[in-house]
Amino acid sequence: GGWVLLQNCHLGLDFMDELLETLLTAEIQEETFQVWITTEPHPKFPITLLQVAIKFTNEPPQGVRASLKRTFSGINQDLLDVSNMPMWKPLLYTVAFPHSTVQERRKFGPLGWNIPYEFNSADFKASVQFIQNHQDNCDIKKGISWITVRYVIAEVQYGGRVTDDFDKRLFNCFARVWFNEKMFDSTFCFHTGYKIPVGKTLGQYFEYIHSLPAMDSPKVFGLHPNADITYQSNTAADVLDTITNIQPKESGAGPGETREEIVYRLAEDMLEKLPSDYIPHEASYHLNKMGHLNSMNIFLQQEIDRMQKVITTLHNSLNDLKLAIEGTIVMSEANALDNMYNARIPQVWKRVSWDSSTLGFWFTELLERNHQFSTWIYEGRPNVFWMTGFFNSQGFLTAMRKEATQAYKGWALDTVTIYNEGLKQKKEEITASPSEGVYIYGLYLEGAGWDRRNSKLIECTPKILYVQLPVVHIFAVNTT
Repeated sequence: GGWVLLQNCHLGLDFMDELLETLLTAEIQEETFQVWITTEPHPKFPITLLQVAIKFTNEPPQGVRASLKRTFSGINQDLLDVSNMPMWKPLLYTVAFPHSTVQERRKFGPLGWNIPYEFNSADFKASVQFIQNHQDNCDIKKGISWITVRYVIAEVQYGGRVTDDFDKRLFNCFARVWFNEKMFDSTFCFHTGYKIPVGKTLGQYFEYIHSLPAMDSPKVFGLHPNADITYQSNTAADVLDTITNIQPKESGAGPGETREEIVYRLAEDMLEKLPSDYIPHEASYHLNKMGHLNSMNIFLQQEIDRMQKVITTLHNSLNDLKLAIEGTIVMSEANALDNMYNARIPQVWKRVSWDSSTLGFWFTELLERNHQFSTWIYEGRPNVFWMTGFFNSQGFLTAMRKEATQAYKGWALDTVTIYNEGLKQKKEEITASPSEGVYIYGLYLEGAGWDRRNSKLIECTPKILYVQLPVVHIFAVNTT
């Protein structure tokens, strides 16, 4: 009649099949007997076991109000009364607020954190413990050492998880603004309407938390209102994706075209427009003519090799799909058929290429990328490069740096840094390559705007999520 608790079952998936068999075959007399399983979501978790189980999911709370409620539900009255110093309670609340902020910023994707970190209640508890110890040991005359508090919270407790330099800088900024003497001022607030409550009991804190807005403005987390549009759009796209995935796949018997006919027509259309293969000896001849040891031409060779792989994959996959629809070969391309019908990029194509929102955009990009490579190899180096049309954009910048080090005697690749300068011209207005470096276009700004007159970054305009950058001149500078 007891309970069995199995934890972290995503680490032992083989045992799950065995457990299911045991549960189905064992004759359990006691009605009170229960098996509890904890697991992370895993694509290979046995679906049969999930179907026979009652499922509970533990989702992170949405919004500051829900997050603070959850944080304070783990705090008892004893912890609140642990110190009779006036700084203790405001400090406790001030640690709880950034804890909610760092978790909430994750939902905004790269706008919130460059890398989504797994902050949890252990970070909060460790920070509270540190504040408590620091307060017990601090000199009453000198007061709190804010440099220590900021360092431990932003660099050690939470910052210990942070690996990106810009994320670390952001966290230090939060700590600098929120952890200082001003926080004890009655006018202090994290954001308009988000103050530090004054109370003696947990009930008073919960009462204040309950009065906070249910929906938070992104400004609370130091973000522009546009960030919320991006988040809402991504959420809606995920919901619609899920709905599309669970749609029935059978083709209807109505008067219109069947799924297979639509995909067959699409495959034929793509094969017709597909660029022709690069003939190796022809490509080598042109590369040698341009100088095959030049770093830019080595980069071009690598890009063409990858492009050829995409063209071959596409050619074989579409031909197999056509044969499978005709019934000549066994349908191994069922996934590709479903994806193409839903205007998505089949996984087998995505693996060798790049990501895009729809199949139409992806195929247009394929033609445009190929056009840039074929023009470059057969007609000579372009005046302006489409930066986002490369597989390895970082490699392109390294090749440009290498070209600069070869041009100047005594320069070393390690000491050469990239500098950039936004131009006022559009790509159509540029008629010649720069004397040094390269001109690039195709970059977009997210989370910022561009002042064309002064060529500098500005705050983004409301409701405009992406801003296209003009042509940028990128060149190398020797730091020594």
